[in-house]
Amino acid sequence: MVEDGSEEEEGEAEGERGEMLGAPQHNGFLPGKEAENGGPGGCAAGSGRAETRLSRRRLVVLAVFSCYSLVNAFQWIQYSILSNVFVHFYGVSFTEIDWLSMVYMVAYVPLILPATWLLDARGLRLTALLGAGLNALGAWLKCASLAPGRYALTMAAQAVCAVAQVFILGLPSRIASVWFGPAEVSTACSVAVLGNQLGTAIGFLLPPVLVPNTPDDIDLMAHNISIMFYGTAIVSTLLFFLTGVVFEEKPKYPPSHSQALLQAMPPEDYSYKQSIINLVRNVPFVLLLISYGIMTGSFYSVSTLLNQMIVTHYEGEEVNAGRIGLTLVVAGMVGSIICGLWLDYTKTYKQTTLIVYILSFIGMVVFTFTLDLGYLIVVFVTGGVLGFFMTGYLPLGFEFAVEITYPESEGTSSGLLNASAQIFGIVFTLVQGKLTTDYSPCAGNLFLCTWLFVGIILTALIKSDLRRHNVNSGNMNMNVKAVPVDNPAERETCTALTVQSDL
Repeated sequence: MVEDGSEEEEGEAEGERGEMLGAPQHNGFLPGKEAENGGPGGCAAGSGRAETRLSRRRLVVLAVFSCYSLVNAFQWIQYSILSNVFVHFYGVSFTEIDWLSMVYMVAYVPLILPATWLLDARGLRLTALLGAGLNALGAWLKCASLAPGRYALTMAAQAVCAVAQVFILGLPSRIASVWFGPAEVSTACSVAVLGNQLGTAIGFLLPPVLVPNTPDDIDLMAHNISIMFYGTAIVSTLLFFLTGVVFEEKPKYPPSHSQALLQAMPPEDYSYKQSIINLVRNVPFVLLLISYGIMTGSFYSVSTLLNQMIVTHYEGEEVNAGRIGLTLVVAGMVGSIICGLWLDYTKTYKQTTLIVYILSFIGMVVFTFTLDLGYLIVVFVTGGVLGFFMTGYLPLGFEFAVEITYPESEGTSSGLLNASAQIFGIVFTLVQGKLTTDYSPCAGNLFLCTWLFVGIILTALIKSDLRRHNVNSGNMNMNVKAVPVDNPAERETCTALTVQSDL
């Protein structure tokens, strides 16, 4: 286990690299006794500085989270990419196999508010353990469904994995903010999201190789599926134990001044209900909430129905359908990292988000009208372009939301974004699937193109107010205003940070 004691020796060297940054003045906006005592870490009120350091543990935390997020995403897509195989194995319809993917979206919506409350109330470590533990439990339950006629059991197992996802998808921006400094926070968020994307990519590539379509030999099909299910269960169990070893609530020292200010707030001054109300009243965030849902819901729909779209025009190309999905997601992983690096360098959140949105729309249009040309190589290229921008958008939405909603909880804003994505994903998958089945893949894709155009308009209307960035750079005033809480006895003491921009 990596200990923070090793950070003491590293701290001096890191301080020379500029991680001991000047903080905004504390007095006047830190609540209660923290203001009187000089803020986080016992810093003198008049010193104007809070001690910030980067922990070496942050890289291990990020790596472990990315890995178990990867396995969860792999379990999401492993059924739909083999839809024709599982239709034959379980003796069900394509729609019922599609629901094995859509259950991820259905479970997320009612559970996201309890999950974000748990993240805020009980912390990062417990939430991470729940996500990794339920992920392993669902994987082992799937091993019990290795027989025709056990569709209900495999659906129950997938539902457990879907609940695990609720405790996973909202963590990238939280981990990035709590553990990483201002110069690397967007890149860290991109890497955390990348783990989930890599799991989707492996889910497109590996299952068709492990489980070839053998409709004349059900026993061989069951044996191949068992290799995939047991392998996933073993890996997810190892990652659960690793999560227990390496995850801590937060580093010994805050990595940035925005985190130092948040950690200085007494826990009793935080109201989850008020945080939700603040987010709902934040018009730029509401616009981002809808536009993010449209973009990510479109990605979910395309990912779920990709196998059906490909085999409609290219019969017997299930393996290449998986490879096209892999190309789409790997290109998106590259896009995510590039966008994260670009945000850390330029802090141009709205401009980058809008440009990527427009290019995603163009990519979707091109993909739609080249799908039926009869050349798989063209589909590989257009799918890669679509994935580069559409999947690359995901961390942009997370980081933009954190910026325009600071000091609200990163887990809450990210959770609401993901809830929006799940709702749009369910609707888009059902409608696009119906259009694809009754008419053609082109009709379903044009439906998505229409909604992506609406998303471009909504993104253009978002007001860019980079609150977290301005706090870290010392360009923002903050004050304390009372917020209502549920307990009347606490009304005189409970306060919350309110951010006001000088821009």
